[in-house]
Amino acid sequence: MKFEILNMNCGGCAKGVTATIKEVDPNAEVNIDLDTKLVDVTTTASLDAVKSALEEDGFPPTIK
Repeated sequence: MKFEILNMNCGGCAKGVTATIKEVDPNAEVNIDLDTKLVDVTTTASLDAVKSALEEDGFPPTIK
């Protein structure tokens, strides 16, 4: 699954996004490109679970 997170502006934000996704699925693979604000996630968790967790932690994603 791929998301765009417009308010992800720094390494700290990227770490927060990664931590949030890992709370949903500790085995998830998370690849972040800060320049494009894109997050590519390989996970067994549902799209809704990941999206909801990101929204709750202040990183509202747009599905790409």
